[in-house]
Amino acid sequence: MNELKLLREWDADAPALTDAARTRARFRLHQAMREPAAPMTIGRRPLLRVAVAAVAAGTVTATVVVAQNTGTSPHTQPVSAATVLRGAASEERKLEKPIAPRDDQFIYSKEITKETPVGGGRTKTYVDESWSSVDGSKKSYGGELGNAQWFPPFKPGERLWPPNRWSELKQLPTDPVKLPIALLGLLGKPDPDGPFKWLMVQTGLSYLLRKAVLPKGLRPAAFEALATVPGIKLLPGLTDAAGRPGVGIQYVDPNMPRGGVEQVLVFDAKTYQYLGTRGQRKEGGTTYQQWSYHAVGGVVDRVMQRP
Repeated sequence: MNELKLLREWDADAPALTDAARTRARFRLHQAMREPAAPMTIGRRPLLRVAVAAVAAGTVTATVVVAQNTGTSPHTQPVSAATVLRGAASEERKLEKPIAPRDDQFIYSKEITKETPVGGGRTKTYVDESWSSVDGSKKSYGGELGNAQWFPPFKPGERLWPPNRWSELKQLPTDPVKLPIALLGLLGKPDPDGPFKWLMVQTGLSYLLRKAVLPKGLRPAAFEALATVPGIKLLPGLTDAAGRPGVGIQYVDPNMPRGGVEQVLVFDAKTYQYLGTRGQRKEGGTTYQQWSYHAVGGVVDRVMQRP
């Protein structure tokens, strides 16, 4: 008897697995083969945005109809969140340049944030620059919303997410299937089928994408990995800070009070190039709508030097 032939014919008429289902199966297999990983301590600094885990992830990736113009006549075409994210990965591979900073150098980032009170009011623009020590052995400088300060060198054993050390970023896999698995191990692996798994994966990937500079291949892998996360939704009709048409990707969970994580990743509506993020910030009794994007990223030899 040919067991391989029987295996191929077993349930042959069943529909093909979706990307999300295939990824969940790989997670369960990989988790069963691994030893438990030590959790990462998540710290908070103004120059390192860190998300807070909340509730369980959703299970459905939404597909919407987005109007697209081909140059002749407008028409509608089904476009999924996964299509946009894979398109963003393809664009990134065309644009990214290999960078290999030395341990004694600094990662430079210039981020622009525009903030408007919900309900109307004056828009404020913040230009934040940061210089992060590549290996963490030197003082770093940076901040958010105009509040900049110096940060001491990393303490022995100190680990943050996303990593600042280039050596740690280089260890992250550029395979979009292996990357979410690695994130679960680094961020404190929950039960493989636990309620926080997909939220942690989405959070880890989204904040990794907000790093100004990443090793070659890591940003495209993060886009492709995010495309397999259950609960991502496409939001048509958005614009970036310059008014260019865009589409958004938001993580949606029916168990959350308002249904979704407030942060939205925004992409060019035609090329799917990553443009930045939209979100909200609350201070006192005021809620602000925010638009943020990285204007410049690079490697320099000292603090206050620019590429």
